[in-house]
Amino acid sequence: MPTLILLRHGQSEWNEQNLFTGWYDCDLTARGIDEAIQAGELLLQSDSTPDVIHSSLQKRAIKTAQLVNRSTNKKIPIYKNWRLNERHYGDLTGLNKSEAKIKFGEQKIQEWRRGYNTPPPPISPGNRFNPKNNEAYKDLPEELIPLSECLADVMNRLLPYWFSDIVPDLKSGKKVLIAAHGNSLRALCKHLDKIKDEEIVKLNIPTGMPFIYELDDELNPKIEKPVLERAIDPEAALVRTESTEKQEQ
Repeated sequence: MPTLILLRHGQSEWNEQNLFTGWYDCDLTARGIDEAIQAGELLLQSDSTPDVIHSSLQKRAIKTAQLVNRSTNKKIPIYKNWRLNERHYGDLTGLNKSEAKIKFGEQKIQEWRRGYNTPPPPISPGNRFNPKNNEAYKDLPEELIPLSECLADVMNRLLPYWFSDIVPDLKSGKKVLIAAHGNSLRALCKHLDKIKDEEIVKLNIPTGMPFIYELDDELNPKIEKPVLERAIDPEAALVRTESTEKQEQ
């Protein structure tokens, strides 16, 4: 039976500061490190240790994957790909979310953050957090590096990697963990659970909490239920979601 584990990275430095992060490559906080280690321990205790890990190219997800590895005492291979990156927040990148509401208005910020088809303003060449200056993407064709993304854009760039690399691992019988981000995982949950556009905006995925999908041979969830109920510890997931529900990095 194919098993998929979704894990949002532990709390990041910019999560803690309430900043729009997107493609900026910030690190984990001390709390985020603890969350990642605890996630690995939960997987070990529940006999859900993965055989393979797929991660984004961003430090906070990669380090989370490495810490899961360490806490499970296994050398699980980690494959990294930009298509699992967080949503690109355009020129909002680096702005404090509370201050952005004052600058642009709460309604506009809500549209940009939660509108399925509404991307924020594109990142400007002068924005010091522009990912085009990041060495990690030097081999990526410039036209593939987004200037801004809505959740629909994230879905479109994530799914090719899902079908080309993750699906074959699942169909070969491997237990697969994806260490990624709030929005890239929301996009994948939308695909797996066939969540409607107007409903996916309500989903918040907490940091450092594994979510388990038992899939059938066609890679559809065997049991239909809300995403948060798929958490390895649903009660802890709910508490953590309530404390981080305003974060989307």
